[in-house]
Amino acid sequence: MADQTIISGFLGLLEGLTEFLPVSSTGHLLLAGHFLGFSSPGRTFEVAIQLGAILALTSVYATLVMGLFLRARHEDAARRAIVSVLLAFLPAMVVGVLAHDFIKSVLFEGQALIAVMLILGGVVLLVIDRIAPAPVHRDALALPFGKSLIIGLFQCLAMVPGVSRSGATIVGALMLGVEKRAAAEFSFLLSLPTMGAAVAYDLWKSRDLLDFSAVTDIAIGFAVAFVTAVLVVKWVLSYISRKGYALFGWWRIIVGSAALVALSLGY
Repeated sequence: MADQTIISGFLGLLEGLTEFLPVSSTGHLLLAGHFLGFSSPGRTFEVAIQLGAILALTSVYATLVMGLFLRARHEDAARRAIVSVLLAFLPAMVVGVLAHDFIKSVLFEGQALIAVMLILGGVVLLVIDRIAPAPVHRDALALPFGKSLIIGLFQCLAMVPGVSRSGATIVGALMLGVEKRAAAEFSFLLSLPTMGAAVAYDLWKSRDLLDFSAVTDIAIGFAVAFVTAVLVVKWVLSYISRKGYALFGWWRIIVGSAALVALSLGY
């Protein structure tokens, strides 16, 4: 029981630390679950701790989001910001619904694929961090509709575990001339409808498999994910503004390489 509680807390910590960083929280959770021998029926635990991360982001951005909707009644810029985020959300919604079963039953079971995607994504982050074009967009709430839609198409790449939703959207934004901090902010805002819809759809599709019997473990993971995610979201924008994305690229390469070595040894 104690071991299970420790694992639940660790996985909650991992979710909170990685959900909003360009390192793939799903990839980290699936690899950790594999090596720790952890699984939950219908992935109830994983879904629950994702809700903790969503709630954390919502609490951080609540004032901004509520202000946008209030101003949208009489301010064109606020309406454009909302439409921009929804346009970016649209491709993932369509692809997620059409490919959900394949993603969950095939891609989520490939630990080697996840490790390779972590490494490749890390290399891409390192390269883009150096060669991204000079920024022309510095306001996450004022991106052109066309560029928002393209960022949404990049987000679809994250359907493959190990790619990273935030990593894909940030790379897409940087390539389109969005400043580093603004790219991260837009990725955070886009995650609100994307993650909310994904978790809701997961719960609906897996409703017959869901098992909430391990309430204590779920509560621990949820709470740890919530607290950690709040701290990460508040820290990461400041860090990215000063240092860029190289740290996260190297982290992905190290974790992916270690996972491939462990898998090749039969773990």
